[in-house]
Amino acid sequence: MPQWLCNQMMRAFQKKDLRQIKLLNECWYFYRSKQTTKTEDGDRPEITLH
Repeated sequence: MPQWLCNQMMRAFQKKDLRQIKLLNECWYFYRSKQTTKTEDGDRPEITLH
């Protein structure tokens, strides 16, 4: 897990911010799914958040 995401997740848990925890959790699973998917040329895929 990237350090920036870990820091934000820890802050959200400390503040008991359920909305932020859910959002960061979705970001993590999105990030992880993109990292495990390989493109045809072997490069890492672009990650874009909408």
